[in-house]
Amino acid sequence: MASFSFTAALSRVSLFHHLTRKPYPSSLSSLSFSYFSKPTHIPKDRTQFRLYSMASSSESAANNPGLHTTPDEATKGYIMQQTMFRIKDPKVSLDFYSRVLGMSLLKRLDFPEMKFSLYFMGYENVAAAPSDPVDRTVWTFGRPATIELTHNWGTESDPEFKGYHNGNSEPRGFGHIGVTVDDTYKACERFERLGVEFVKKPDDGKMKGIAFIKDPDGYWIEIFDLKTIGGIALS
Repeated sequence: MASFSFTAALSRVSLFHHLTRKPYPSSLSSLSFSYFSKPTHIPKDRTQFRLYSMASSSESAANNPGLHTTPDEATKGYIMQQTMFRIKDPKVSLDFYSRVLGMSLLKRLDFPEMKFSLYFMGYENVAAAPSDPVDRTVWTFGRPATIELTHNWGTESDPEFKGYHNGNSEPRGFGHIGVTVDDTYKACERFERLGVEFVKKPDDGKMKGIAFIKDPDGYWIEIFDLKTIGGIALS
């Protein structure tokens, strides 16, 4: 019955996590989710049910026009490697991503002629990184899901610098990155003690157990744990 329940859940549930076009209210009540109603007909035969469930799954190609379920063989070695944020002050940002979020500096690259530096942050064991600078660069670019902090020299001391657009005010575009923690509520209690700015606390709005915080440049970071995310999806 376990596989039956899981398959049924897949066919019934779709999580819609979206941000409205209106300015974000402080309560973030617009963060919501919904689910599809139970199918009116479920085949008695288990084989037929599995086929029915696969066809009606929210992730199936039938429900997602343009989706290719068999990736091109040429893309076999691809990974999602980095997300780049432009930052005002590396001292402040490095403190946040290392001390507050627990990431490590995987690699720093400086480009004096163009006056900018790159700091690659991630959840990796840097003790396993190669000591040779070139090899370490190659190692870094082989790590999945890193944050590339880009610092254009001088912004940290420029009184005329107004900061960067975080994508969550008009014109909207980029939204946020997400970080999985062991316990959302405990993590957020710690964030509060550290003076981190919140966009949404775990019990704000309709989606309980998920939080949003801001980094020093105002970029949004979604905070969630594996204990609650499944319950939110299957509510």
